[in-house]
Amino acid sequence: MNLHAESKTVNLPAKPEDITIVPARTAVVVVDMQNAFASKGGMLDLIGRDISGAKSAIAASKKVIEAARAAKIKVVYLLMSYAPDLSNSGGVDSPHWHKESGLILMRKNPELKGKILTRGTWDEAVVDELTPTPSDIIIRKSRYSGFVGTNLDEVLKTHNIKFLVFTGIATNVCVESTLRDAFFREYWPIIVSDAVNNAGPPATQQGTLWNVEALFGWVTNSADFVKTVSMK
Repeated sequence: MNLHAESKTVNLPAKPEDITIVPARTAVVVVDMQNAFASKGGMLDLIGRDISGAKSAIAASKKVIEAARAAKIKVVYLLMSYAPDLSNSGGVDSPHWHKESGLILMRKNPELKGKILTRGTWDEAVVDELTPTPSDIIIRKSRYSGFVGTNLDEVLKTHNIKFLVFTGIATNVCVESTLRDAFFREYWPIIVSDAVNNAGPPATQQGTLWNVEALFGWVTNSADFVKTVSMK
């Protein structure tokens, strides 16, 4: 697919069909690659979720991020993050309060309050392998979608971004939620299939990738992305 007649375009192999992107108008969005979702002792691990797939997703994300920086493509980190007093959690009248795993874990285990997905804690921090650089953009959020209650849309528009390349965790929760919102806002969403990891059974990963390929965007892989943006 080539709908963009702008200069300096590249053709990115993808499903259901290749997509022509403009690197200068592209950002890699790294969703919730935090200890909470990817590390032993983090929130997902504490509630008994299988985080074994995080290791390969981190490795693939690292390749994507490094290639993006080398190509002068913006890298945006989204972090799930609560204030120490949970003032941005929605409270008991919010369905988020009753469904988000970190909030549930802290309510069931009061000794963990202020330690799970809380700003400034180890649990909230980006995994060591993907530490942001000063040139990267960090946006904290308190809902699954990175567009809700944040300035993400404003930041992307300020940098004239149109194409969003997604990596992160969880495929079927915050990645898909943010990707769908991006689609609704007229961005062109692309998910990197080996650089995302799901929360739940394998069908949740497959379901999101199917949704994106069929309805909400394009699906590529880290090797194709790196090769494409590294072309001179």
